[in-house]
Amino acid sequence: MVNCPESQDWIVTTEGISQACQSQSDLEAFVEPYRLYRFLTNLEDILLSVPDQQQRLLLIQPLVRRLLTSSYWLQMEFTDPPPNPGWSVRFLYQDHQFPITIQMVAWLPKNVSPIHNHGTWGIVALLGGQEKNQFWRRSPTLEAPNRIEPVGEQILLPGDIIGFLPDTIHSVEPMGDEPAVTFNLYGETDYSQRFEFDPVNHTAQNF
Repeated sequence: MVNCPESQDWIVTTEGISQACQSQSDLEAFVEPYRLYRFLTNLEDILLSVPDQQQRLLLIQPLVRRLLTSSYWLQMEFTDPPPNPGWSVRFLYQDHQFPITIQMVAWLPKNVSPIHNHGTWGIVALLGGQEKNQFWRRSPTLEAPNRIEPVGEQILLPGDIIGFLPDTIHSVEPMGDEPAVTFNLYGETDYSQRFEFDPVNHTAQNF
């Protein structure tokens, strides 16, 4: 992870507005090295004590940065994406009693994700390449209750970390000539509220 001074933490609101944010954790309080098991314990403490979704993101994002810079081996735990389907996912942690998803994702250039939300909070740290996030917001009408409209975009560089609220709507596209490699962390998904959107036909489907 290129942890250079210009690396930035972002939070994207439900309205698709990306906001730069400042760390709310005292990183000096953590014992070195900061390992995955310590991260999971700190993460669980936050989830049990902080109900507000945005406040959770502000507290968890600096922990992700600390984990990736201290436990450097995690940055190597991705699988090279094949040409078809053009992306790869490698799970780093799974526990059915602690429904947190931690995975490494790699995307080849010229692949664009569907427009979607996640039905849970999420944090993505860019480790390699560049990634463009296009943001959307709901803009329903009587004729098209699932209508969405584009709001803006954010290009992530190595070292950047971005957090999403459960109903943040976005699409993802690698930029440049290198794969975009990310560390992805998600909370417990409410699949009844997770959708893929079609901005042309104004539809939203569960996925």
